[in-house]
Parts: sequence; C-alpha cells; structure tokens
Amino acid sequence: MSDGLHVELHQDSPIPLRAKLHCAAGEVLALVGPSGSGKSTLLRSIAGLYDAKEGRILCSEKVWFDSATKVNVATANRRIGMVFQQFALFPHLTALENIAEAMLQYPKAQRMSRAQTWLQRVHLEGLAHRLPRQLSGGQQQRVAVARALAREPEVLLLDEPFSAVDRSTREALYQELSELRTELKMPVVLVTHDIDEATLLADRMSILDEGRTLQTDTPDKLLQAPSSHKVARLMGMRNIYTAQVLAQEGSHTVIDWHGTALKVGLQKAFNTGSAVTWAMPTSGVLLMPSRSRSTDTLDNTIDVDVQRMLALGEQYRVSVQHKEQILTMNVARHIAQRYQLEVGQQLQVRLRGETIHLMPSN
Repeated sequence: MSDGLHVELHQDSPIPLRAKLHCAAGEVLALVGPSGSGKSTLLRSIAGLYDAKEGRILCSEKVWFDSATKVNVATANRRIGMVFQQFALFPHLTALENIAEAMLQYPKAQRMSRAQTWLQRVHLEGLAHRLPRQLSGGQQQRVAVARALAREPEVLLLDEPFSAVDRSTREALYQELSELRTELKMPVVLVTHDIDEATLLADRMSILDEGRTLQTDTPDKLLQAPSSHKVARLMGMRNIYTAQVLAQEGSHTVIDWHGTALKVGLQKAFNTGSAVTWAMPTSGVLLMPSRSRSTDTLDNTIDVDVQRMLALGEQYRVSVQHKEQILTMNVARHIAQRYQLEVGQQLQVRLRGETIHLMPSN
C-alpha cells in the first residue's frame, strides 16, 4: 500500500457510513456533499474524535484505527493538524502563544522562535502579541493554519476553514494555502460544501451522500463524467435531463431528447433504445455560431426562448426554454450586449455534443 492517508469505514448506525478514500502525500482531497452526508464524521474519525464501528485508517502505513485488531491510536498520538471553521484559538493567548501551544515538546525559547517563523510564513509579522479578539477573521484563520502546521503533522485536516470570513479575505486565504501547499509533503483533507472552492483548491474530490462515497476523481473529470444523476446534482450541474438512445453511428451517439435528436460523443456503453440520463455543463450551451459546417461536427443548434437573466458580476446566468425543457448557460456581459440579450427574446443556441455525458437512467 502506498504512502498517504487511507480510510475505509463502515457502519449502519447511528450515522450511516460506507466511505472509502485515499489522499496521497502532497495532495489536497476535498470531501464534498450536502449537510448530513458524513463529511465532518469522516474528518472526526481521521482525527480520532469519533470511532466508527468497522473499518481501518492508515497514515504513512501506520495503523491509526483497525476495528478488526482493536487498534485505536489516541488523538494526541496521531500527529494531526486541524483547522476548524471557527478557528478555535485560545482567547487569552497571543497569536505567538497560540502557535507555540502546538509545540510543547520543545523548550519554551525554541517554541517561541519556531512560532515566530510560522507567523512570518503566514504573513502576520508584527502581530505576534495581539490577542485573537484584536485580529480580523482572516488573521485569526492564518494563526489557526500556522498552529496546525507547527505541530509538524502527518495529515492536515481543514473543516470548512474559509466559511467564516468574507469573500475577499477568502480569496486571499485561497492564494496563501496554494502557496503553502507547494511546501507541504502531507495529505490535506478539506471539508467544504462549496463546489467552486473545492474545484479551485483540490487535486481530487470525493462526493459523499448519506455517508457513502459516490465518486472520487479530479474536479474536471467529475464535471465531465459524473457517474450518476446524483453526483451531477451534487457537483452543481444544472443541465440534467432524460433521453433515449436512438443510434450508435460510428463516431457519435444520437439521443432523442423529448423529440429533439442530439448528436453526442460516442458512448458505446448504452444500447440503442435504452433510457438514459444526460448532463452538460453550462459551458456546453453557447450563443456563438457553429465552428464548422461539417456533417461530422457535434454541434446541435436548437431554437429557444430567453426565460430569465440573472446578473452575476461579469456574466449573466441565462435560463432558456426549448419546447418544455429549461437550459442554463453562462453568458459574458459583452456577449450579452452584442446579442442585445433580453427576456422574451427568441434565438438559437448551440449545444456542444462533446460536452454531453450519458449516465444510466434513474
């Protein structure tokens, strides 16, 4: 078995778990799912704060938990670095002292010197003697990260670490974590409900629902090829529909989408006549004209009516209707202005067949 963190836990109650994950050294694995999906329970299990009824947890090939052999290493001996949603700093200790508390194995003078170095690494020079209440939310979070890493952990666990700060602070913290992780040679497990955050920070994502691991892969692959309707929904995909396979035509598959034939990338796993679910990212719906007149193109041009336009910064989220089906696309402001896009407008859009992914029908 390779280095890194390996977790496999099973139980039916009180919290259902059927979870399996692996996070390699130097990798960020995001646990994503709705409330009650088991994300925090998994994180607490890795930290030794919760004991599942069955399963095994290994870190760098050391057994931390094994229900079969009754091994259960105490939290204090697991060398875990953990960053909580609400920071969990000691309110009566300064920033420097909070970090030093993670290094009690060293003499006091050495603890303070090392803590000062960590303050510099998280860009908090000059704030060493401030109490948590004298720090901003972002500064408190940096202290919490420095304290977690000062333990020289074998695993870094991040439990919704950015949810308590504003957007601009969150983006700055994203950048700092990205810089720090180039130095980190440990598994990093991130719990988040924010798909955009997970996509930005994680090398791989594990999609959880009701304690079960549904699919684990890179963010790109999860968006391009979710394994099921449920995974597609949990990944935040908006364009999810039912259809029937009409034909397999050598270079592509043809599906019947409620009376509209669509060409999609060849997906031989589905027999002609079978019912399927299909999903497509919002980037697969385009206002721009077809790139090619070739009969080999997978562009599908359809007529739509604009139903709704929601302004989101530099782009609009646009809902359009084709027959009885609603599609969602994102349109840059300058493109919307070029087309003089407005609610009630009739126009044509292009569905990029190469972005359409077929899944088993539910």
